[in-house]
Amino acid sequence: MTEKSDRSATAGSGRGTAGGPVIEVRDLWKSFGDQEVLRGINLTVKDGETMVVLGPSGCGKSVLLKHVIGLMKPDRGAIVVEGKELTELDELELKELRMRFGMVFQGAALFDSMTVGENVGLPLKEHRGTIGDELADLVETKLRMVGLAGVSHLRPSELSGGMKKRVALARAIALDPDIVLYDEPTTGLDPIMAEQINQLIRMLQRKINATSIVVTHDLHSANFTGDKIALMHEGKIKLVGTMDDLRHSDNEAVRTFIARGYTPPPGSTVDAGPVGLAEFD
Repeated sequence: MTEKSDRSATAGSGRGTAGGPVIEVRDLWKSFGDQEVLRGINLTVKDGETMVVLGPSGCGKSVLLKHVIGLMKPDRGAIVVEGKELTELDELELKELRMRFGMVFQGAALFDSMTVGENVGLPLKEHRGTIGDELADLVETKLRMVGLAGVSHLRPSELSGGMKKRVALARAIALDPDIVLYDEPTTGLDPIMAEQINQLIRMLQRKINATSIVVTHDLHSANFTGDKIALMHEGKIKLVGTMDDLRHSDNEAVRTFIARGYTPPPGSTVDAGPVGLAEFD
């Protein structure tokens, strides 16, 4: 069975709503001053699905992600997560819901004053009160899942860019989240390291079966990691579908974006799925 067959088989069997919508964005609008950033976004992400929000820099992808996790409030519209409308939640309810999320920030956003282990263990310590040997064991388990066993004593300054991204992934899954959000996970990495991060995203989706949103401008990353792709342009979703749907779309914004980027042709080795995942399994 191919990787893409595997992920079709596992999607929908997670801890959310048994194949139904986990995240629903409904007619979402957001402006900063006179600049309209989100202009009527509609998007549904189902249980166990990895949705890629793809588009050029500045089109509003990261702003959308911040609304999904409740870091921003819309001017109008709604964000419904596991049946709960975020703008109707009080501060405590929103905090509890956020604990069901893991987020990988652009640039990793690790604390330089902490060790790798302290960074990964921070959510466990702060939200569950985990300490001592139990904390150390859980941290090592998460680091091992991203291929970084034995580095908990290091500082972020001692890590490469790719290793920092892996630590950020380990921290994001520390609380075994139902939903994982990735903000430009391969930005700033060389092609080889970017490919490893893409493989990790797919591997982690299989292992923890979380519902995921990956924000990226990288066509290859979108093709590799996504079950579905939402092409975003000038604050609007122009198309939601597979990479084949994007390739054959008549929408001018979609065709322009595809033409300016790179997407492998059908049947290429990239479409066949990742290789070399044994070290992470």
